[in-house]
Amino acid sequence: MTDNIERRRYTRVDFDTEATLIQGNHQWQSSLVDISLNGLLINTPPHYKIDVEQQVEVRIPLADDAEIQMQATLAHSSSEVLGFKCVSIDLESVAHLRRLVELNIGEANAAERVLAELLCSN
Repeated sequence: MTDNIERRRYTRVDFDTEATLIQGNHQWQSSLVDISLNGLLINTPPHYKIDVEQQVEVRIPLADDAEIQMQATLAHSSSEVLGFKCVSIDLESVAHLRRLVELNIGEANAAERVLAELLCSN
């Protein structure tokens, strides 16, 4: 039960867009299901073979040539979706993600709380 509470501590945002996974010389295209400051859920790409011992770079394109980039580790997988835990994210990507959360939950104060959760957890 504690693990479930910990996993859901961050606000998830449904966001249907492309996502690129990069690991070493390999790259896979997929689509994002949802995202939070703690990680993301994507549809399982065809023919992927991720080394679970290594981090994956995730790139999510946004409007105006902006993108969210994060380093992540595979947390869980199924035939339908892959769940990744964010290991590191740059400040520009945090700003984009904060704005995305703010727009989708409709409350700036809630977005600030979510950002504070991320900063306190590191």
